[in-house]
Amino acid sequence: MYLKLAGLALVGLCSGAVVAAGLFAFVVTIGVVVRIIAKSHTSVHSRVYEDVIAVGATVGNLYYFYHWSLPGGNLFMVLFGTFSGIYVGCLVMALAETVNAIPVMSRRLRLTMGLPYLILSVALGKAVGALIYFIKDFSA
Repeated sequence: MYLKLAGLALVGLCSGAVVAAGLFAFVVTIGVVVRIIAKSHTSVHSRVYEDVIAVGATVGNLYYFYHWSLPGGNLFMVLFGTFSGIYVGCLVMALAETVNAIPVMSRRLRLTMGLPYLILSVALGKAVGALIYFIKDFSA
């Protein structure tokens, strides 16, 4: 019985490690972190970026696994949601830039001006959709 549970725990741990490694390889490949460092002119602190990513992933996994309650209540959730949204936005834009989706779309739509407004409207549409989703409680 305990041998079976130990085997399942080992398989689960190894599977999680492989998925996490794949995700981090994906993030590094599309260059999200490098682009953020370059745009913010903080290449001096690149070691801190690496440490924060590793600690964030570890704490996130521990939080998910142990169901910790976090101090700060709704204020913390608003801050967490804001920063998570910023990160996801950076990730999506880096992915779109990597596959050259925006230049291809702008050529096909014959967009010569207003590309920043198009990107802003996509972001605002996503934000409004998320607000409707959570306010109307479609998550339940």
